Amino acid sequence: MLLDGGLIAYPTDSCYALGAQLGNKDALDRIRTIRKLDGKHHFTLVCKDFAQLGQFVNIGNDVFRSIKAVTPGSYTFILPATKEVPRRLLHPKKKTVGVRIPDNRVVQALLAELGEPILSSTLLLPDEEEPLTQGWEIKERLDHEVDAVIDAGDCGSEPTTVVDFSSGVAEVVRRGTGDPSRFE
Repeated sequence: MLLDGGLIAYPTDSCYALGAQLGNKDALDRIRTIRKLDGKHHFTLVCKDFAQLGQFVNIGNDVFRSIKAVTPGSYTFILPATKEVPRRLLHPKKKTVGVRIPDNRVVQALLAELGEPILSSTLLLPDEEEPLTQGWEIKERLDHEVDAVIDAGDCGSEPTTVVDFSSGVAEVVRRGTGDPSRFE
């Protein structure tokens, strides 16, 4: 479905997310509409491994070691993007993008089949405090807005910890499932 331009809701190691193929502008617009996101939102490229991640972000040795120590896992890292990242996915001023390597068998299987990162955003609906946690509930609430829901049961309700390395120094932007103490 992703290869055919679909938008899916899928489980991760922290909570459910919306996902699409990297270059899918229509799905990106649909995610923005569903979540009511502005142009400054950092989208995430969910990557299979460091080889894939390295194609899309510039990462120095110190930052690489810091990230390698906690991945795969429930962290999203904001880093300077390479030219491989479509402009519409970049933060407009910083030219950065979020990346992560999840520790979830379903996502890893999707990534292996797709052969490229999944364009992703936490499935947190506008005006709600918590992300949706059950596939059946997502299907019920978003049935006409997503093309498929991969129901793998409850995968938690806390999003990833987001660490911004765009300045070269770690800054915890959002506390989530991953332990932020090593970056503070």
